[in-house]
Amino acid sequence: MQIELNGKTAIVTGSTKGIGLASATELAIAGATVVINGRTHESVDRAIGHIREAAPGAEVRGVAADLSEAAGCTLLVEKEPACDILVNNLGIFEIMDFFETQDADWQRYFDTNVMSGIRLARAYMPRMQEKDWGRVVFLSSESGLNIPAEMIQYGFTKTAVLSISRGLAKRMAGTGVTVNAVLPGPTLSDGVAGMLAEDAEERGVSLEQAGRDFVAEKRPSSIIRRPASVQEVANMIVYTCSKQASATTGAALRVDGGVVDSIA
Repeated sequence: MQIELNGKTAIVTGSTKGIGLASATELAIAGATVVINGRTHESVDRAIGHIREAAPGAEVRGVAADLSEAAGCTLLVEKEPACDILVNNLGIFEIMDFFETQDADWQRYFDTNVMSGIRLARAYMPRMQEKDWGRVVFLSSESGLNIPAEMIQYGFTKTAVLSISRGLAKRMAGTGVTVNAVLPGPTLSDGVAGMLAEDAEERGVSLEQAGRDFVAEKRPSSIIRRPASVQEVANMIVYTCSKQASATTGAALRVDGGVVDSIA
């Protein structure tokens, strides 16, 4: 299968590192014009440089904006008023005990992980509908199905994303616009690597081994018994954005290594 996205413009939120950067890079390699997003100009510029090195000749530009705020979403839409592909990748996570999670924390998670995608879908999807072609991907998580007791505030937002994605797919029924959710499991992203680095150093093991140990302890139902790489998750995202994925919509596509113990 040859994925070709020449002539398509893709916006990937939270794309200066991790799954977002890997996805943006692969979309650029496939020929899409890619719009990078991050909170700072420095991080955006670094990501653009990375993509241009991986995909010489790619058309890449960026918008520095904090999409956890309405003003940041407005700024992005002002600078990039239309797109063919929207990947709502922006998200935050951290271990937080439920009884120590304050109202402000819940609001921060909701604004970042849920409202950013809602605002951008509302802004960009009508134009996609007019053109009768578009791809919208929401990054959920296996934690949206398998709620982690140590990150309830995170799991809640990822469940919400599943509802939004499925509902928007129905809203676009009969059009060429597809809406899907991608559900990574434990993934060796920059954030997870940072979380595991201290443990790896203390025990004198590699980061990869620390990742395998983490999966064995925290996600023992994993079939691959290791964290996925950001590239493995990006592969699913890019396929979902492709012309070939025209009959895939309203789906919750798992890249969780088999963590969710379900045959459906």
